[in-house]
Amino acid sequence: MAVQEFYNQNKGYRTRIALHVRDSRGDSLNCIAAALDLLENVEVNTIIIPKISNEELFLARLADKANVPLLSLSSIPSSNKHPYIIQFGTDENNQFHGISAFLQAFRWRRCVFLYEDTADARQAQTYIHDILRENHLDVAYQTAFSLQATDDQIIGELHKVMMMKVSIILVHLSPSLASQVFINAKILGMMSKGFGWIVTSKTMNFLDSLDSSVYKSMRGVIGFKSYVSESSKIQNLTLRWRKEFQQTESDMEFWELNTFGVQAYSAAWALAEVIESAGIKHSQNWAKGVGLKQLDLARLRVSNSGSAILSKITSRKSGELLGKFHHLDTYEILNVICRGERRVGFWNSAYGLTKEINPSINSSANIFENIIWPGFSITAPESFLAKMNGKSFRIGIPANGRFPELVGVNHDQQSNKTIFKGFCIEVFRAAVDKLPYEISFEYIPFYNHHGSYSDLVYQISLQNYDAAVGDITILSNRSTYVDFTVPYSSLGLGFVVKLDDKDPWFFLKPLQPELWIMSACSFFLIGFIIWLVEHPINEEFQGPPAQQIGTAAWFAASTLVYAHRERLRSNVSRFVVVVWLFVVLILTSSYTAKLSSLLTVEQIKLTKSDYIGYSANSFIPATSVSNLNFKDDRLKPLQSPEDYDKALRQGRKKGGVDAILEELPYLKIFVARYPQDYAVIESSMITGGFGFAFPKGSTMGRDISKAIAELREEGKLQHMETKWFSSQLSPISQDTEPPYKPSSLSVDYFFGLFLLSWISKSIAVFIVFVLLLREKLSINYYMFVALTRGKLMLILRYLYPRMVDIIDREDAR
Repeated sequence: MAVQEFYNQNKGYRTRIALHVRDSRGDSLNCIAAALDLLENVEVNTIIIPKISNEELFLARLADKANVPLLSLSSIPSSNKHPYIIQFGTDENNQFHGISAFLQAFRWRRCVFLYEDTADARQAQTYIHDILRENHLDVAYQTAFSLQATDDQIIGELHKVMMMKVSIILVHLSPSLASQVFINAKILGMMSKGFGWIVTSKTMNFLDSLDSSVYKSMRGVIGFKSYVSESSKIQNLTLRWRKEFQQTESDMEFWELNTFGVQAYSAAWALAEVIESAGIKHSQNWAKGVGLKQLDLARLRVSNSGSAILSKITSRKSGELLGKFHHLDTYEILNVICRGERRVGFWNSAYGLTKEINPSINSSANIFENIIWPGFSITAPESFLAKMNGKSFRIGIPANGRFPELVGVNHDQQSNKTIFKGFCIEVFRAAVDKLPYEISFEYIPFYNHHGSYSDLVYQISLQNYDAAVGDITILSNRSTYVDFTVPYSSLGLGFVVKLDDKDPWFFLKPLQPELWIMSACSFFLIGFIIWLVEHPINEEFQGPPAQQIGTAAWFAASTLVYAHRERLRSNVSRFVVVVWLFVVLILTSSYTAKLSSLLTVEQIKLTKSDYIGYSANSFIPATSVSNLNFKDDRLKPLQSPEDYDKALRQGRKKGGVDAILEELPYLKIFVARYPQDYAVIESSMITGGFGFAFPKGSTMGRDISKAIAELREEGKLQHMETKWFSSQLSPISQDTEPPYKPSSLSVDYFFGLFLLSWISKSIAVFIVFVLLLREKLSINYYMFVALTRGKLMLILRYLYPRMVDIIDREDAR
């Protein structure tokens, strides 16, 4: 029809094109065989294919070798590796950019993508993923339908989509497959209020050919359709098409002229113009070669006219070739209603989303006409299903928890309402507030007399609950049924132990009694040594005996804080004091450090023979105690925090326990109740902490995990923990066993220092003794000389009087 009308209007053209139609019936082998037949037997100048298919790569290589242009009406962008492939259809990437802008206009952050399992659809899936990711949008779930998919298979995939709770669904399917999907979606209630369906031109371009039952199932759908200008030319073409169809295909059901037909018409018209301008003669088409029967592509004969045709096509803009009826970069946005559709806007790469094809400056700020959504709703749906079939999200809450600070479930008799509160509830609400969409949910208390939360988790897999919120520990066996969020509590297990009773003589614990006695003796000794050295020469150490004792004792005591003010005159005493001050420095520093370590935390040594209490009906005996190397016969199950307190106060001698093994969040609350009596000793991170449970593959679970991470980064999670766990705990990190209690300092640690001090004191005593001995010896000598000299003079007076006179005169001089 296009060729006939072209030459009727251009009778003076010297060239004529003849169409040789081959129907592959959707089979790849038939398509390849038809192409070989056209090249070998017909020696065509150009091949037109309706769409890119699985055999595209082979046909592309064949066209490149034979220099025969391959005109594709597909909307999938062709590869630049094959120059002889010319895309005559609209660029599908432009449509995907429009869909991305449409999602952003309604603030939808994620969607579900349905496509068919074909080569062109898989390529489109890659494009749309990249485009959405560039605009910070997310495909929450995607599924590929086989072209031979049955209704049961389609329903099964749609059930998975419903489990995602994502309400915006993007459909990129062929018309026949899309018809099946929408009919089954209507049966499942997915064409009701709260859902939003967006359909690509892959279906919308053939919307007129769909059955009326499909139209009814598609009410409220938004579709992108390649725009064809509304002009007298297109109206006349439509009338001629109807007349031609009725004359040639009178026994077939009438098909309206759709966008694809207009593209084919424009392509044939444009090709005829190119052939005429190139002046192609059929006799000069092919160079001599071996032919195609041998299928040797390396020796394939080539078309002489192919390069000329390609040059003429590429030299013209695509708008000049297909612009007769068609706007290549424009899509109209349609809203399917009853038996038809209404236009609500346009997408154009230059103007974006607009209400008019050529928007003016004074255009309305509202970029769309009023849209009727599924379920005859005029309100745009949220990107996340706040309700499913009119029901809010069902959140299971454990009602028999042991610590109401974590999860508290109370029934108010006056208002007849159940009140839910606690740390876990507050964290969940804060995370929900951070979601980019609003959801409606209701708390449902879950009563379990066995005390285990595994039953609650299993109820989610049975679809009795949409999520579970509470002090639910993340365990590997539970992850088989559900997906957990990231943990929002402390990880691992810990021990809680009873602190020792308050001791008024606690300050003596850093040093052992022997060291206290040794230190006291050293102080008295240093006072005596200094008095011994300074007494003969220093007036400050002289006086009455009581004053001398007080001065010596005060001097010794003041060296403890380096506050002695008595001046030392002897170098010996100075030497002794310098050595002693060094000893005092080491001794006081060690005492201070040891006292600080004892006051920081109560450190207790737990052994395998100790009795350990744990929560009854918990996972601890099965998964954790074996890792901590405690004997099973030493484990005692306890029911409540009150039982913990009672057992710890009794101790092992009275039938109690030495420590309680429990998850850290529980222990923090327990110690907050009794801050003066118990302390937490942290153990290894055996457990994964607390998390919220969601169905497998739930997108809401991923969003809540992201929100929890943001709460942690902002410090709000720590603030909530401080609010509900009022005691500020700083548990000591350790591995499988708590550290040993540090022993008091003994004499052995300071034996070298005391030995050095004793040596200095011994030297001082020795020097003092030598000096005293020397002084005593000097006095006796002079007394002896004096006495001896007097007796000698008396004798000489009697014996030699004259000699005595001489000695006296000499002494007088």
